[in-house]
Amino acid sequence: MNHQIIDDRATDDRATALSIEDFAALRASLHEQLLFRQEQLQQLSAPATTRADARLDRQAASQIEVRVQLAAYARMVLADVEAALTRMDQGHYGTCRLCRGPVGRERLMIVPQARYCARCQQVREAGR
Repeated sequence: MNHQIIDDRATDDRATALSIEDFAALRASLHEQLLFRQEQLQQLSAPATTRADARLDRQAASQIEVRVQLAAYARMVLADVEAALTRMDQGHYGTCRLCRGPVGRERLMIVPQARYCARCQQVREAGR
């Protein structure tokens, strides 16, 4: 087991607290991700429009599977981003869904849609 578990709660309040500016930047980042994933899904599901696109659509099943997997990943990230924006609107953003402690500011700046603090995320990943 990895003994170097990061504990967001071990840092001082200034490291975990989000300022109004942080919150606004995170909301803007999430909105940008939302638009990107919506556009990505639209492109992945759009029918072939040129000869080159039509030829690519007829390629091997493995390449079609890659498109399917990309679309599945984009839908998953889109759902995470939408959930994070909902948590912001409901006043629950930045609270770990497992331990109810704060999700560290640094973690949110890297992964704005994070649902769990670093420690709980590590526990979840270790359980897989």
